[in-house]
Amino acid sequence: MPESVGGVPIHPLVVHAVVVLIPLTAFGVAVLSVVPKWRPRYGVLVAITGVVAAALAPIAKLSGQNLKDTLGETDLVNRHADLGTNVLYGAVPLAVMAVVLWWLGRRAEHGQPLPRAISLLVGAIGVIVAIAATVQIMLIGHTGAEAVWS
Repeated sequence: MPESVGGVPIHPLVVHAVVVLIPLTAFGVAVLSVVPKWRPRYGVLVAITGVVAAALAPIAKLSGQNLKDTLGETDLVNRHADLGTNVLYGAVPLAVMAVVLWWLGRRAEHGQPLPRAISLLVGAIGVIVAIAATVQIMLIGHTGAEAVWS
């Protein structure tokens, strides 16, 4: 993996995409979880955003490790790296939830909605996953910002 693009380390470039796409996906998952009638219309956009975010997360992690090896270790960098190691635990369930909500919207659009109780359960899980992924990316991002600006 290249360590830089045009002299700029690749980690901040990829990380900014992840830091935008995960909360954006989380917002979409939360909204589609609460407003099922929007799933057919917006589900595909949320699913694509979630899959792209999940695909970029390991690149951010690997490029961060490369940058850490280049710059050296500090307590803040190590804390950020430790938190960043778990980024997939938030990004992947969020992407899966986005795809599930899109799929449920497609089912409903074709006259095959799930029973209301199951739809509510999926919606509750969606909100929980969205909150967890958002908190996780905020913690990772905050420690990264501290490491850069301290």
